[in-house]
Amino acid sequence: MRLSIIAFLSSAFLFSCSPLFSQVNAVNRDAYRIHIHQTTSEIVIDGITDEEPWAIAERAVNFHRVLPTDTGYAASQTEVMVTYDKSNLYLAVICYDTLPGRRPVESLRRDWSFPKNDNFIAFIDTYNDQTNGFAFGINAAGAQWDGLQSNGGFVSLDWDTKWRSAVKNYPDWWVAEIAIPFRSIRYRDGVTEWGISFSRLDLKTAEKSSWAPIPRQFQTANLAFTGALVWDRPLPKSGTRFSWIPYMSAKATRDVENGEKTDPDAAVGMDAKITLSTSMNLDLTVNPDFSQVEVDRQRTNLDRFELFFPEKRQFFLENSDLFAGLGNENIRPFFSRRIGLQNPVQAGARLSGQVGEKWRIGLMDMQTGTKDGVRAANFGVAAIQRQLFSRSNITAFMINKQITSPLAGEDISDSGHNRVAGIDFNLSSADSRWTGKAFYHQSFYPNASGDASALAGQVSYETQKVSLSLDQAWVGTDYLAEVGYIRRKGFYQVNPSVKYKFFPDSKKIANHGPVVEIDMFYNPGLSLTDREIEFSYSLEWLNRSKLSLELEEGYIKLQQPFDPTNTGGDSLTAGSEFYWEEIALTYNSDIRKSFNWVVSTRYGGFFNGTRLSLNGELNYRIQPYGSLALIASYHKISLPDPYNSAELVLIGPRLDIIFSDKLFLTTFAQYNNQIDNFNVNMRFQWRFAPVSDFYIVYTENAWPDDFKTKNRGLVAKFSYWFN
Repeated sequence: MRLSIIAFLSSAFLFSCSPLFSQVNAVNRDAYRIHIHQTTSEIVIDGITDEEPWAIAERAVNFHRVLPTDTGYAASQTEVMVTYDKSNLYLAVICYDTLPGRRPVESLRRDWSFPKNDNFIAFIDTYNDQTNGFAFGINAAGAQWDGLQSNGGFVSLDWDTKWRSAVKNYPDWWVAEIAIPFRSIRYRDGVTEWGISFSRLDLKTAEKSSWAPIPRQFQTANLAFTGALVWDRPLPKSGTRFSWIPYMSAKATRDVENGEKTDPDAAVGMDAKITLSTSMNLDLTVNPDFSQVEVDRQRTNLDRFELFFPEKRQFFLENSDLFAGLGNENIRPFFSRRIGLQNPVQAGARLSGQVGEKWRIGLMDMQTGTKDGVRAANFGVAAIQRQLFSRSNITAFMINKQITSPLAGEDISDSGHNRVAGIDFNLSSADSRWTGKAFYHQSFYPNASGDASALAGQVSYETQKVSLSLDQAWVGTDYLAEVGYIRRKGFYQVNPSVKYKFFPDSKKIANHGPVVEIDMFYNPGLSLTDREIEFSYSLEWLNRSKLSLELEEGYIKLQQPFDPTNTGGDSLTAGSEFYWEEIALTYNSDIRKSFNWVVSTRYGGFFNGTRLSLNGELNYRIQPYGSLALIASYHKISLPDPYNSAELVLIGPRLDIIFSDKLFLTTFAQYNNQIDNFNVNMRFQWRFAPVSDFYIVYTENAWPDDFKTKNRGLVAKFSYWFN
């Protein structure tokens, strides 16, 4: 039976790929071209374009409207000029307004939220693969925004690098100047053309625009639609360059609950980056410290499976798509948060980048130590990727976890390793309408059975009005990926969905339309265990507010005992079957306003009882020097005796105070009665030089009933980027 499933997955993918082989040309590269010429004149980054190179530079003009409609030119126009010298790529940007008034911005904090800021962003396809690149943006208050692009253009904002910018505001326009050092990005030497796209968001008119036209169903970050940046001469080799970021930290922690005394500690370590070529990096880390990483936002867990939290540690992020992009969101053979969160990372190295025109490689090795019963281990990952057609690729990989130091008295001779190998194929047509993925993964460990594999296939087709997708997956009962994130094992899943949007000729409504989705799981014998049928209808206004209604019918046959409240009560027995219906309503307000909110409610059946859920997020900003947010959820679960009914409350107020673009204070509190904890995290950051920081972080956990302290800690950390 499994062979027939594999055959079906393969044939579905081959059929979906058939129209793509002839689509090998970029959509906008021939029609949208801007030429860049080298300058020897000094350019002062001050937001004033009075230097001679700007007077003679070619300009990208006539920006196209993307949202709320993708027809015609933008009402709020933008002009972009480019030049370069031996060290930097320069951009000058003039953003014109059509409406008077203050320009909405979120804050002066780096990596602001795109939809909450008047902004300009450049998306740069330095590899000319229409898949991977770099993004640099700035909001109207001058705060920077940068990220890595992968998987066709999705931007990861956790990556930071050195670059300079400045903004000047005028009544009817604002001007930005940007200087991006060549050593801060990666590219293939010897080329004379990059893909480039310029995006502008004018919140006062709720208008998003781009230089090269992009259909409104796609993000402006989509690298399939870039124009061309044409260099006046081939880009030279950069040679080997070295930069390093040493740090010093001091901390004091105390376990009050167990009566322990304050435990002081100090540490030193470093990260280093060796640029081997314009497209290849070697990253090294010794005794890294992640104490300044922002605390995870807690969630009420009403699921039968582990919750997913994203990676935020800087070392794991550059070219991370080679590793983190393996599998899909619920079948990840590699999940870097498995490394070093419970025990310390002693050292690590990562080699990643482009080899030639079509190949990318990634090699990573990390060594952890022993702590609190967690064994020391070595983690190795190797991936090699080959570009196919215009925007597709195939990746082969191997992941290895090897226990290097067993606990006292432990024999690991027969169970000290876990390995996963596989092949991933990522599909994307030249116009991005067809996308998809197929993969086969196999795990290897002592006494593994023949059912230790995972495979999946997914294909989507998207136009402005219609979106169709089909996902299928098989995960064997003995599939084991200890360095991965695998929500569940021993199933076959099929998940089709259909979406349609209407775009009325209206002065208030942007679009509306239905979505139908079916998600079904079967056990290895192909008996149904889970079914979710969902119908939803969404309405979006031109002011960017949105309302959605959802109706859902669910069925579950438990494969293992489960406590529906996750509070330690009696569990429902394996083999129990449950049917229920739910209704949900969600409203997102106009995020351009200083005060904006998201509220949602859900009511209906829940296993053998009922559930009422209320969720809300309130945001208020004092532009651009601060913001106050309150995230809250309430779940009332009513179950018959002897099972636990529960009222679960999660409240998370957050205060951001922005003293300047270099000085920040964030206070985040989380009250969660499901895990019986009240957490406070305060983080002061002084960015005294580019990507160089001084942090003071205070964390405390307490009992929510009387706020009696469980434990607390105070950390001070200093780091500096020598480049």
